[in-house]
Amino acid sequence: MNTAVLWAALATGVLSMVLLSNGVGVNLLLVALPAAVTAYFAARQAGRVQARPWTLAWGIGGLALLLVPAVRAAQWPSLLAVATAIGLASLALHGSRTWPGVVLSPFGLVDSLPKGALWGWRGVRTRAGNASGNVGSALRALAVTAVLLLVFGALFAGADAAFADLLSRLVPDMSVGDGPWRLVLFTLGLFGALAAAHTAAAPLRWDSFETSPGRARGRGEWALPLLVLCVLFAVFNAIQLAVLFGGYKAVLDKTGQTYSEYARQGFWQLLLATLLTLLVIVLALCWAPRGGPGDRNLVRGVLGTLCALTLVVVASAVRRMDMYVEAYGLTRLRISVVTVELWLGLVILLIMAAGVWGARRLPRAVAASAAVGALAFGLASPDGLIAENNVRRYEKTHKFDLEYVRGLSADAVPALDRLREPMRSCVLGPLAQGLGPATASWYEISWGEVRARQILEERPPTTTDPGTCESSGESLEYYR
Repeated sequence: MNTAVLWAALATGVLSMVLLSNGVGVNLLLVALPAAVTAYFAARQAGRVQARPWTLAWGIGGLALLLVPAVRAAQWPSLLAVATAIGLASLALHGSRTWPGVVLSPFGLVDSLPKGALWGWRGVRTRAGNASGNVGSALRALAVTAVLLLVFGALFAGADAAFADLLSRLVPDMSVGDGPWRLVLFTLGLFGALAAAHTAAAPLRWDSFETSPGRARGRGEWALPLLVLCVLFAVFNAIQLAVLFGGYKAVLDKTGQTYSEYARQGFWQLLLATLLTLLVIVLALCWAPRGGPGDRNLVRGVLGTLCALTLVVVASAVRRMDMYVEAYGLTRLRISVVTVELWLGLVILLIMAAGVWGARRLPRAVAASAAVGALAFGLASPDGLIAENNVRRYEKTHKFDLEYVRGLSADAVPALDRLREPMRSCVLGPLAQGLGPATASWYEISWGEVRARQILEERPPTTTDPGTCESSGESLEYYR
């Protein structure tokens, strides 16, 4: 292990200790950058010098996903973005391109945690034995630098209040009580960077795992169940298209359901139907006939038809959720599941494209679509969209669920600021209390929270009687 890898890993540990103690913002990206440099130096030392386009795409995509915690205050899309970023990092380090590689790559990082730590310890011992004088010189230089910064920084802070305020915002508060927690963060950052470096230098070859296809079936045995399923899909879709073009009243009169009941009942069944269709396609490919061009054309035709019919099911599910949102408003669950349904529709389109141009790129294309979806979902501000939808609905119907909207994050403040008084103060008052004082450092606060504080400082919510708030909005039974 060369010196550059060790210093980059050490920098990752130090930044983790200094920046990750209290909150999440741009600090995750600042910590990930030296970790990426550590992996790059390790890969170059191991001879993996050629950066492939997919490797660059995974790496850049993983770093881009870490922008979500920096711009959004809501934690739930940030968690999704961070988890997806780890998955992309594992793909960049392993260079996987098959289904086993795409699915199993994150386990390679776990496997490299103890190996990377041992590898780093051997590198430190080697460097210390070969260049003890250089190590001592570097430590002395760091000690002198720290003393100079502390002495003159304290003098300048005492001489000018503006400089002291700037220094307090830029320099983390390193209290003695936080010592054990910061030590844990340093260890996690250091070991995480070493694990990434070890994976980059010696990745596990997940692509070597081969999954044997199932026993090929005859054309009739294979095609008959799928053709019958296609007919069932076609009949269902014909009814859905009729309903879509204005037949709601006739359907509701026949079923005896209300508009919202029809929408709510159908969505979850159609979502499950979409998931089961993907399972059917996977199993059908495992047992597909493989006799020659005629069999390939049969497989493409039958599965292509099933995929096309499934897209209509996806559209119907999305439309039903839209109907339900019109009746009862938008929530985190509803925006999440409709996003998943739309992504499943995109996966079906990718499967159809693979049937025409080949399936070699399909695993990476599906992984890329998931990453793009997670990034778009986070940057679109789900809490902001929820607040915007419910504000518009309140302006039309004067129905509003105060308790639910008060539980949203600071990302919802710009949309909720449009409400008229006293409803505005009824909603923003608890949100302002939840933000608390502005004591967080610049690197551990999101842009969404900064924007919310600016709005609340310019137009602070007024004190409102609880009875007035309860009479201003109507809590809906099926809202959640």
